[in-house]
Amino acid sequence: MTAAPDPFPLRPPFIADPGTLPSSPGSIVYRVSPPVTDGELNALFAAAWEGHETRSFAPVLERSLAYVCAYAGERLAGFVNLAWDGGCHAFVLDTTVHPDFRGRGIGVALVERAADVARERGVEWLHVDYEPHLEAFYRRCGFRHTAAGVRRLDSPG
Repeated sequence: MTAAPDPFPLRPPFIADPGTLPSSPGSIVYRVSPPVTDGELNALFAAAWEGHETRSFAPVLERSLAYVCAYAGERLAGFVNLAWDGGCHAFVLDTTVHPDFRGRGIGVALVERAADVARERGVEWLHVDYEPHLEAFYRRCGFRHTAAGVRRLDSPG
């Protein structure tokens, strides 16, 4: 008896999502796992996160279930990463919107598109960890608060 093909390959095929918010001048276009450079991501993260240090994103993106980028024209306006355990759990990481584009629903749209991709790929549970000041945002994204544990590994216990 031959085994069925694995429905969750380690490197899932990328899918394109040309969806946009309602048409308007300067509308945002969302793309699932597009080619994106370290330069684009580092510029976005430097603008959005105080203390961001330039790094290579390739090792992370290569292992992701998917990631979603929001573009205003050719400019990267937002990003979210969708990590996973190779089975039924996925994790929303690094939800980021450039300060010039905040307050327009882009963050929620990024997370919703990530959730759609996860659902399409057979994920049953979508997780997110966040700081208390982000609770209202993630509630708007459909998450409910749960107790969870976290341990920082670069310091003692």
